[in-house]
Amino acid sequence: MLSTMLFALLVGLAATHTAHAAGEYYAFDTAEQERRFSQLTGELRCPKCQNQSIADSDAPLAQDMRQRVYQMIMEGRSNAEIIEFMKVRYGDFVHYRPPVNRSTLVLWFGPFVALFIGMVAVVVHVRGKRKVSAELTDEERAKLAAYEAELAQRDELEKKEQDR
Repeated sequence: MLSTMLFALLVGLAATHTAHAAGEYYAFDTAEQERRFSQLTGELRCPKCQNQSIADSDAPLAQDMRQRVYQMIMEGRSNAEIIEFMKVRYGDFVHYRPPVNRSTLVLWFGPFVALFIGMVAVVVHVRGKRKVSAELTDEERAKLAAYEAELAQRDELEKKEQDR
């Protein structure tokens, strides 16, 4: 009896095909539309929040964008058409996978350039440490010889005192 009720509940929930985002509910005709909605809202960045997708953002702008994605899905637009619409309206920044073009070159290649510069800096630093000479100057040699002589005298004195 309980398993039949549970099964009926699950079938009822599966049949409704609704998506929920920040207190909003969207009814879809198919599971494919719901999947596309979830995928697209996860791929599009909120221009106001900047570090959140429109699926995660509670900003009014993100709510408007989710509503527009829903409308376009229900109109039968493709994912590419929806993303292109959002990019035209909000700029390349709105998509988490921006295209490689003149305005996004730093975004795409900046991390590699920074890594390369860091590696060069490390190599230069390590090589610079190796080139530091371990040779003593004449003055340092003279001080070292005087110190060694002083130690030798102390050792002799200690031996003489022990022998007594």
